[in-house]
Amino acid sequence: MSESQRGLQKEHFTLYEDKVEQAITHFAAEDAPVSIGLVFDTSDSMAFKLPKAREAVSALLTNANPEDEFFLVEFNRRTRLSIGLTKQRERIQNQVAMIQASGTTALLDAVLLGLSEMKNAHHTRKAIVIISDGQDNVSHCSVEELKGAVRQADVLIYAIGITDSATSSKPWSSQGFAGSALLEEIARQTGGRLFEVNKLKQLPDIAAKIGSWLRDQYVLAYSPNHRENKGAYRHIQMKITAPKSFPRLRASWRLGYYAPAE
Repeated sequence: MSESQRGLQKEHFTLYEDKVEQAITHFAAEDAPVSIGLVFDTSDSMAFKLPKAREAVSALLTNANPEDEFFLVEFNRRTRLSIGLTKQRERIQNQVAMIQASGTTALLDAVLLGLSEMKNAHHTRKAIVIISDGQDNVSHCSVEELKGAVRQADVLIYAIGITDSATSSKPWSSQGFAGSALLEEIARQTGGRLFEVNKLKQLPDIAAKIGSWLRDQYVLAYSPNHRENKGAYRHIQMKITAPKSFPRLRASWRLGYYAPAE
């Protein structure tokens, strides 16, 4: 759960699975380390946006827990894992500084590659942060394949969609293979969020905000009190009853998971 307000307690949360209330067996709000995958668009439309995109990566690294680990996926027409999971954040910083923009955009393939690398993560908390300005136009992975992979992976996804009005292109349009509606749906399924950025100067602040949210989350656990529908997708709902002294809260959480087949 993200965008949390410090001071909430276990009794302020009610958790449901498939509309059946569940007993919360674990509750914590500690700053636990996170495994973070950066999925970075290097297509040609990113050329003059790279300086601010690099600042965004720097903001994420600066706001990280000292024990956080990172990896970097770069993508244009092709995708590549340029740096595997590491705690040496200067390696990420140095690699991003050398990125050059060229080619088209295989966004879905890049996210799928990030989910694959995340299987090697050492931390329970996992997140992917996408930085891109364009819709997908060359991926081999289909929308449905990616949706299925996202539902099976226990990974938060945040997407920063650059919609700079100074460009002549129209990124994140509703047309094409992966516009903003798709990324918003994917992010929401995981408990993350899509940020549409129309001014490049906003990039570092939004990246810093994401970094802060990754460090400031409530962790709730439960053991399902029903065993039906093995292997099926189970929907999760959350209700918060905050004290009257609290401001209005906006909560995000993972919307479901696939139950074990056995």
